[in-house]
Amino acid sequence: MNRRTFLTATAAGLAAAHADLRAQAGPRQFALDTPAGLRLHNVTAVPATLDGKAGVRVRSDEAVRGQLQAETLAVVEGLTFGDGVIELEVAGSPRTDVFKDARGFVGVAFRVQPDLRTYDAFYLRPTNGRADDQVRRNHSAQYIAHPDWPWQRLRKETPEKYESYVDLVPGAWTRMRIEVRGAQARLFVHGQAQPTLIVNDLKSGAGAQGGVALWIDVSTDAHFRNLTVAR
Repeated sequence: MNRRTFLTATAAGLAAAHADLRAQAGPRQFALDTPAGLRLHNVTAVPATLDGKAGVRVRSDEAVRGQLQAETLAVVEGLTFGDGVIELEVAGSPRTDVFKDARGFVGVAFRVQPDLRTYDAFYLRPTNGRADDQVRRNHSAQYIAHPDWPWQRLRKETPEKYESYVDLVPGAWTRMRIEVRGAQARLFVHGQAQPTLIVNDLKSGAGAQGGVALWIDVSTDAHFRNLTVAR
């Protein structure tokens, strides 16, 4: 191989490598119309259609339904996420067969660590969105960071800081968008231009990385579809 041919081949190889890196860094889309590609942790997931839209239905395993602190996740295989944007549609409604006054918690965990206990998350409480009690309405959207910062501790030590109001309807498809940069994250709901909830001190800290997971409470009947993750 002469020098010119070698340089041409090298340049082509570098260009292909850069293109491959750009493809890896670009948005990844998951229809979520099947449980394939989800690592289930204390949950079941089956294909399901809600209001004419295909997705997956996620519910807690029978064994953990009485354990209110159990982690219930469906981790998306092959994703490592630190900073970027997560978008998807969710629908949540309470399961009254688990315990009384369930709210139907449904959302997304990110920077999920291998222990499946350590992560940041945003979630919605659909039954609070149109409650007659204003305090309940103010608790419609929530940020948490398990295991050290569950919602109970955050509400007690820093009331109102990690919760906000947003209009919600139980069992209705709802678009969520989460933007993460360093130690800051912003939650957008319903495609609104302004964030519903801003967190300037993610408990995982700047530079943390981990997985992305569909997140529910043990008392929730949840649906998910159309996940996009951009880094």
